Amino acid sequence: MVTTAPLAETRTLLQNISWQTFKTMLAEMGDERNSRLAYDNGIVEIMTPLMPHENSNRIIEGFVLVLCEEFDLEVKSTGSLTLTRDDLEHGGEPDSSFYIQNESIVRDFENINLETDPPPDLVVEVEYSRSKIDKLSLYASMKIPEFWRYNGTVLRIYTLNNGQYTPVETSPTFAPVPISEIPRFIQESRKVGQLATKRAFRSWVRQSLENKEV
Repeated sequence: MVTTAPLAETRTLLQNISWQTFKTMLAEMGDERNSRLAYDNGIVEIMTPLMPHENSNRIIEGFVLVLCEEFDLEVKSTGSLTLTRDDLEHGGEPDSSFYIQNESIVRDFENINLETDPPPDLVVEVEYSRSKIDKLSLYASMKIPEFWRYNGTVLRIYTLNNGQYTPVETSPTFAPVPISEIPRFIQESRKVGQLATKRAFRSWVRQSLENKEV
């Protein structure tokens, strides 16, 4: 077992863990927990967010909801939804996840089965310290169309193409708004507060859309 303790989150690795043991861990730990688990190739990573991590995650989540409102897109926010594929023996719990394009399909679902139901359209991972599990490969295997990764400084956007993620400059869901500028709003929230920043972000999104129309 190897444990690291960065400023924004702690990560604990468990090695040589079977898929069934991982599923048992998920069941026994339950939903009322702060940690998020991921599994790949016999390795379990347990990530416990600290305040900087969770604060950034909540702000980004709020921004996604603002974007959906301004783009007139319905959304189902599913948080750190546990995503597992028994056939692949892969599992993960992103910091945030959203159904947007497929929202109407899962609108009244209480549970998601990735072997029969669509995956989230967008997942977000906050990684001030890099995960020991390859999240690009993990979420690509689950066919999640769009993946955002924020490292405390930069927000990177990836889209799924031919089974692999490709870095892109603009989110296909929210083009032409330059999503990569979100980090400056996160920084600004530490000076003026979350609600003031949310209002500023909404105004910026509207201005971006108006400029595109001109």
